[in-house]
Parts: sequence; structure tokens; C-alpha cells
Amino acid sequence: MLSLLGTLLIGLVVGLIARAVKPGNDKVGWIMTSLLGVAGSFLASYVGIAMGWYQQGEAAGWIASVMGAIVLLVLFNLIKSK
Repeated sequence: MLSLLGTLLIGLVVGLIARAVKPGNDKVGWIMTSLLGVAGSFLASYVGIAMGWYQQGEAAGWIASVMGAIVLLVLFNLIKSK
């Protein structure tokens, strides 16, 4: 339960960091930014567990979460532009 809470809290901040790091004009609101950050944190946790970097139930770190959020933000912009 605490790993889920940790993932959510990290994800909220990570979405804001990912938007600041990724160049370009992202026309998404702060709620969508936060949701992308949470999803990026979940993605980083899942990939980290699958690759053996994290133990089961362990949340991803800041850098991995930001990377996951940037990947999702790029995918979101590609889908949105079509």
C-alpha cells in the first residue's frame, strides 16, 4: 500500500518536472500533466521490476519516473497531433 502511495506522490511532482525538461510547447493542463507523471512513474516501476532493477512492491526513483513521464508525454503529443 505504501509503494502505491509513494508512486502517486512521486508521479505528481514528476509530471511537472517532465514538462519543464521536455522542450516544446505542450498544451496540456496541470491535471493532465500530473496524470502523465503518475502514469510515467507506474511505467518506470513496471519496467524496473521487469528488468530486475527493483524488487516487487518497490517504487521507481525520481530519474526513472521522469524518464517514464517524458516517454509518455512524447507519445501523447504524437497521438494528439494526428
